[in-house]
Amino acid sequence: MLENINKMTEGFIENISSQMRKGYLEYCVLLLINKKPCYSSDLIVELKKVKLLVVEGTLYPLLSRLKNNGILSYRWEESTQGPPRKYYEMTDYGKIVLNEIEKTWTNISQVIENIKNTEI
Repeated sequence: MLENINKMTEGFIENISSQMRKGYLEYCVLLLINKKPCYSSDLIVELKKVKLLVVEGTLYPLLSRLKNNGILSYRWEESTQGPPRKYYEMTDYGKIVLNEIEKTWTNISQVIENIKNTEI
């Protein structure tokens, strides 16, 4: 019985953790691209460095959605190691969106800290 409870708890925690990662993945990608134009593989490497594991099957649709919404643009750059590479960069509109997301993130962080530090 304890094994079943542990499996249920693990599943519950994994579901919440997964939803949280989805919520901040776009923000993390935008923060990286805002620093400099990025090739998708470079994004995966940089995210892995900070312990945010992302696969191409998750990243490519996200980049496409951000591009289709006018937040990102891309340019093709020749590569010495194969076909040309698509480098994503922020649009002016994307920078405005990122600024608003940063305000939202700050607000969320403050709310969570307030709840953690509040005695009831």
